Amino acid sequence: MLSAGIVGLPNVGKSTLFNALTQSRKAMAANYRFCTIEPNQGIVTVPDERLEVLSKISGSQKLIPAIFEFVDIAGLVKGASAGEGLGNQFLGHIREVDAIVQVVRCFENTNIEHVMDTVDPIRDIDVINTELILADIDAIQKRRAKQAKAAKGGDKKAIAEIALIDRLEPHLDSGQFAFSMEASTEEASIMKGFFLLTGKPTLFACNVGEEDLAHPENNPWVAKVRDYVSHHHGTGAVVVSAEIEAELVTLSPEERAEYLAGLGVEQGGAGTLIREAYYLLGLRTYLTTGEKETRAWTIRAGDKAPVAAGVIHSDFEKSFISAETVAYDDLVAYGSFARARELGKLRTEGKEYVVQDGDVMEFKTFL
Repeated sequence: MLSAGIVGLPNVGKSTLFNALTQSRKAMAANYRFCTIEPNQGIVTVPDERLEVLSKISGSQKLIPAIFEFVDIAGLVKGASAGEGLGNQFLGHIREVDAIVQVVRCFENTNIEHVMDTVDPIRDIDVINTELILADIDAIQKRRAKQAKAAKGGDKKAIAEIALIDRLEPHLDSGQFAFSMEASTEEASIMKGFFLLTGKPTLFACNVGEEDLAHPENNPWVAKVRDYVSHHHGTGAVVVSAEIEAELVTLSPEERAEYLAGLGVEQGGAGTLIREAYYLLGLRTYLTTGEKETRAWTIRAGDKAPVAAGVIHSDFEKSFISAETVAYDDLVAYGSFARARELGKLRTEGKEYVVQDGDVMEFKTFL
């Protein structure tokens, strides 16, 4: 199962947010540095309103959403790449996840210590990014030294690795992440084997106070973070209040709706963050529906129909014949499979069909 790691400075709300996202109390949330040492892992369900809509069409008895994993990683500090604050251990934990959600503090609270004394999310991002970059530079320098002898002996793989490292090192040294460097398909494949921290897709989460959730555009730090990550990382920033999300977990659905209405919002930011992280991991969803259940199945972007069938059962990929497919929007618009078929919206797709997010599918196999 793919995982997204929650990363940031100490006391920015990582553990509180992790507990809210996973609806658990696995991670200790305390007002002191390094209250998290070992990473905490938790499964999250992906909010998907399509499931309930489809269940009404099919009369389903239950709904099963897609899932993936979040990992709460201990806070990094300046000097982590040199071992400061158990940095080497914590950076190793980041290396094991597939994507990064970097949490930045965008709220003032004199009761919660800031590891750098003042609130400045751009500075905080730069601190974390610098440590990730320095760790990657150290890793590729060691790899170059390890491959030097083989390259001198004419080993083609070693020669290709060193050539890539020679391009990558100055790119990192200029303060840029590995994923932003243009690379051929072959180079991208080689770089994947380096397990670089800055090669992981990254999403930013602006942790705001209760008063800013309804109108985050009025929070100057949020605007700065969004502008910064857009220009420097080509990515986005989700607004969330870890404190509010932690409170919502304890409430019933009715109480939750009432509480959010009192804040002037329809929903908190946790659902958006989960969906964005899911997409960040390159994951997509296709759907099946019937009287027994309506279910979201997880595939990777670009997967073809036989691979999608194999998610249900490995034998289905080998024995795949075809897939009856209809886009979610079309099925909802016409109200039934029969009507969608009459209007030519229910299609029969073969082995080369690339499954789209929201496809509603039924597979035909030899089994």
